[in-house]
Amino acid sequence: MRIKRGSTMVWLTAQVITLLAIAPFQSGCVAAQQKIRQPGVAGAFYPADPQALLATIDDMLAHASPSIIDGPILAAVAPHAGYPYSGPVAAHTYAALKGHNYSRVVVIAPSHYEAFNFTSVYDGDGYATPLGTIQVDKEFARQLVKMSSTIHLSSKGHDPTSAGAEHAIEVELPWLQRVLGDFELVPIIMGDQSYESSRALGIALAKLIQDSKSPDDTLILASSDLSHYHPYDEAGKIDHKTLNALQAWDYFSMSLNFEERIWEACGGAPIVAAMIAAERMGANQAVVLKYANSGDTFGDRSRVVGYSADVFVKSLHESGVQSAFSVSSDEKAELLALARKSVEFGVKQKELYSPSAVKNEALNQERGAFVTLTKSGELRGCVGYTSAIKPLYMTVRDTATMAALRDPRFRPVSLSELPQLEYEISVLSPLRRVIDIRQIKVGEHGLLMKNGAHEGILLPQVPVEQKWDRSKFLEQTCTKAGMQPDCWKDEDTDIFAFTAVVFGDDKPQALMPELSWPQGLPAWQAEPAPGLSPH
Repeated sequence: MRIKRGSTMVWLTAQVITLLAIAPFQSGCVAAQQKIRQPGVAGAFYPADPQALLATIDDMLAHASPSIIDGPILAAVAPHAGYPYSGPVAAHTYAALKGHNYSRVVVIAPSHYEAFNFTSVYDGDGYATPLGTIQVDKEFARQLVKMSSTIHLSSKGHDPTSAGAEHAIEVELPWLQRVLGDFELVPIIMGDQSYESSRALGIALAKLIQDSKSPDDTLILASSDLSHYHPYDEAGKIDHKTLNALQAWDYFSMSLNFEERIWEACGGAPIVAAMIAAERMGANQAVVLKYANSGDTFGDRSRVVGYSADVFVKSLHESGVQSAFSVSSDEKAELLALARKSVEFGVKQKELYSPSAVKNEALNQERGAFVTLTKSGELRGCVGYTSAIKPLYMTVRDTATMAALRDPRFRPVSLSELPQLEYEISVLSPLRRVIDIRQIKVGEHGLLMKNGAHEGILLPQVPVEQKWDRSKFLEQTCTKAGMQPDCWKDEDTDIFAFTAVVFGDDKPQALMPELSWPQGLPAWQAEPAPGLSPH
């Protein structure tokens, strides 16, 4: 018995020793299963030492002017350059967020180093910074990717590559850790910058957040710089086109102009996605807290990068559709004269008219506009830019010429027709998505309908002249977009409203405008029209 008992004790002791030896190894295996994205730009874009990092952030926050925000902040924009460059601007975003209780932050960023054609939600467990590791809200991430085929769980855009480590999410995290404390993270990198991709992400986020137990606990943050490497004054002009559209809540024009590279923001698609999500959660006001560029923050003004700090707010004092604006009688006369001169010059010279620069501020402001030509009361051409691509006087120059020579529904205007033409100009307000069709006022609002590749527009005067009610107006805009008359009821259809200042030589005629500029000229056109750049 004694020998058997001793053997048993030896065996048990050996098992304990074995377990003790294995335990650290097993613990190490568990830790290894955690996929943590390590800092890639600490020590370069921001201090790697935790105390130095906190001191840097606190100093910048202390110098950021506090802003009075009228309502809950549902989403925000912050730049993502190195802290010495963009930090003084980013601090204004984070100063506005300080004191808010968000348990989840969705950070949407562009991909600087890796190309892919989808939206990448990080498939790991956390993002680490010198201030600690932020856990990923994996359940939210799993639910999000189920909501659109364009959204995938992936490491694309997140993990470092041979070209470099993506910084656009990483640089935002120490700021968030400092002003919010503990929260879970949903890191998203957008590989596709299209409007459709932004829309899919924005709608998916809004639905998922609103269906959660505490929708007010989630913040959406778009990580973006603005224009890149222009001289100081030029950069300011470019960036304020973006900021003007942002404040007007015209994210559709923003997206189009970002895609065409007319305006610049490396995180343009994340901004649009954040605006779409915030809008569908009730946000109705965009506030620009601060704008500056690297020439302001770091000195060199020869090649600067633009930065802005913005928040999207659920305010009680902002209506859903933009109100009308004005154009003076002198400005109307000048634009009509320019339209006529542009058409006559284009028809006679087969060249694009080059007007002298104008000093009038209103005519230099970027606006969408349509020019309509009629002859003996019949439509002879109508073409326009829906969004603010160029200064108004240049938009009128372009669209008048194209209405005469490039509307694919008509032959080009001939010399003999010039004395018979009558001119009408419609200057458009920014576009704003219709939340409730009861907001649409016949005779005041024009409509732009979009569903995927289908897109069509009707100007405000059309339903009045055709004696349509609101329902008929919606149906006819669907038809103009090449869709079924009831397309406006489809949840995949976006309806954008706008107002217009309409003026001309005579009473307005019924208009069926050709949207934007044609992509090609009719085969029967013998001579090419003057060359026009859509930019």
